Order: sequence, then C-alpha cells, then structure tokens
Amino acid sequence: MFVLSNFLVALAVVVNAVLNIYWWIIIASAVLSWVNPDPYNPIVRFLRSATEPVMYRVRRVLPLSFGGVDFTPIVVLLLITFLQVFLVKTLYQLAASVGGAPALGGQFN
Repeated sequence: MFVLSNFLVALAVVVNAVLNIYWWIIIASAVLSWVNPDPYNPIVRFLRSATEPVMYRVRRVLPLSFGGVDFTPIVVLLLITFLQVFLVKTLYQLAASVGGAPALGGQFN
C-alpha cells in the first residue's frame, strides 16, 4: 500500500504546485488589467487565455463588477485557496491513512 500512499502524496504536491502557479497567473492578469497592455503581446495573450475561461465561468454565476472594478479575480483566488486547504490536505491525509505516510509533514507542506 506504500505505492498508493506515495502516489497520493505526489499527486498532492503536484496539485498544490499547479494551484500556486495558477494563483500567480491570476495575480499577473489582474495587475495587467490596471494598465491596459498591448493585446497582441504574447505574454498578455497567454495570461488572458489562461485566466479567461475560469473568470468567464465565475462572472456568469456571480456578476461581481461594481463601479467599474471587477472583483472576479478575488473570488477565483479564494477558490484556489479553498482547493489548497481542502483538496491538497485531504490527499495528504488520505495518503497517511492508506499507507502510513506522514500527514502534512516534512517537505510536502
């Protein structure tokens, strides 16, 4: 069962890393929205294509634009935080219960 436990720990580490990277992509996209960048810049195009699918879905459910300020990135960041607290920690605890791996211990925080 240690193989399954190690797999779950590795999955938790990867999910946490992906969520951290996406957190910073959301931050960069929000900061760029303040300065009106060149829409043909490859970095701007990447940030928009990476964030708009998620932002669009959140905007459809919760229209969060007040006074010209879009609060959708804050909601997405809160959702990412929820996933890090709930999903990643659940994977660590599941790995600990399956094979005796340290739950949220050591280098895997």
